[in-house]
Amino acid sequence: MWSKVADFIAKHSLLSPEGLHLVALSGGADSVALLLVLKQLDYRIEAVHCNFHLRGEESDRDEAFVKTLCQQHNIQLHLIHFDTAEYASVHQVSIEMAARQLRYQYFEQLRQDIGAETICVAHHRDDAVETLLMNLMRGAGIHGLTGIHPKNGAVVRPLLGVSRQDIEAYLRQQDQSYVTDSTNLQPDVLRNKIRLQLLPLFEAISPGSTDNIARTARYLSEAEKVYNAYFRTRGLAPVCEVHEAHGACPLCADAFEILSAPSPLCTLHEHLSPLGFNRDQIEQILACLQGGESGRVFTSPTHVLAIDRQSLVVEPLREPMKPLLIPEPGLYRLDETAKIRVEQVSQETGISRDPQIATLDASKVRFPLTLRTVQEGDRFQPFGMKGQKLVSDFLTDLKQNILEKRRQLVVTDASGTIVWLVGLRIADPFRITDVTTSVLQLNLSFSPRQC
Repeated sequence: MWSKVADFIAKHSLLSPEGLHLVALSGGADSVALLLVLKQLDYRIEAVHCNFHLRGEESDRDEAFVKTLCQQHNIQLHLIHFDTAEYASVHQVSIEMAARQLRYQYFEQLRQDIGAETICVAHHRDDAVETLLMNLMRGAGIHGLTGIHPKNGAVVRPLLGVSRQDIEAYLRQQDQSYVTDSTNLQPDVLRNKIRLQLLPLFEAISPGSTDNIARTARYLSEAEKVYNAYFRTRGLAPVCEVHEAHGACPLCADAFEILSAPSPLCTLHEHLSPLGFNRDQIEQILACLQGGESGRVFTSPTHVLAIDRQSLVVEPLREPMKPLLIPEPGLYRLDETAKIRVEQVSQETGISRDPQIATLDASKVRFPLTLRTVQEGDRFQPFGMKGQKLVSDFLTDLKQNILEKRRQLVVTDASGTIVWLVGLRIADPFRITDVTTSVLQLNLSFSPRQC
């Protein structure tokens, strides 16, 4: 047992000999074995136990056990109590998720407070097999079929190289007792069903199945390295571009680049699933790209995606802008990043060349003004043109994509007539002429929004 754990730690560079390491100690066989092995391997360790108050007397029994165990081995113990049910209710998450969030939030805070390098948890090889099978049943991709990784940030798993059978044999050899969580003995959730029913059936059908599945997970972990390297060097590379004028941070990609990848579906999945797009949406997006379909828009909980001609554009989902009424000259705030100043200026000021400033003939502008986004059917007479034009057509001529068109701002006067297509063109009827005696200046300014 010592040799297996020591070799695994060295192979994956999990623990430094001189550092301080926290051990998550529940009192169960796995965490007790982890605590004792690391102590016997002469690592500097302290233990941490969470009482979630979910199993009545059992929870108190576990706490008493870990206190006694740490006293016997002269190991510093950090103890915390949680009202897990209340947390789950307030945050509207499951009890299991609540316990996980509380546990890891506390572990990380404690790690920082005491200057520990790592948080050691007691997942072992059989846990990794169970995770792989759970993800397989849920239709996971390659990342979900690699089981559990030895290291995730400050969280390390020194026991992944040993089985539950190894752990139990080690504890018997050490004559060391442990506590058992009765909820782990009930086949009521998927992981317990796999542990208590499916894996024993696999072993009965084909002895050594668990070892073979664990070996497959290791092979897939190596394949995942090649997979990740491909996307780092040749995959779709989203370009993050800050549009200060509209406060958007779009991700843009060329449809041909996606379709020419060895697996367009896989390429899209790697880049869109982290943004909240589900498998069905990603398959529909691919079908649109393959069919040359343009104009479709897809929305995830956090992002919006548009297929625009030969491009795929993604940007963060934002609340629709509410129209801003401007009853008279003054300074008005649109949101935390934008403000508009409306003022009458001297005729000698001249026409500004700044695209965010419009200079208009004040005598032709009737208050109140309204600053809003473009609406379907909007028309205006662009400066220098004799007739009116659909705003959407004007923006298309400028090669704006669908999402840019949605964000485009206009200023209208009291009659609803567009006086300014913000940042692009004033309306010709409101231009400065030789007979203009009073100039109205509109200045829309934005603070850069960070991606």
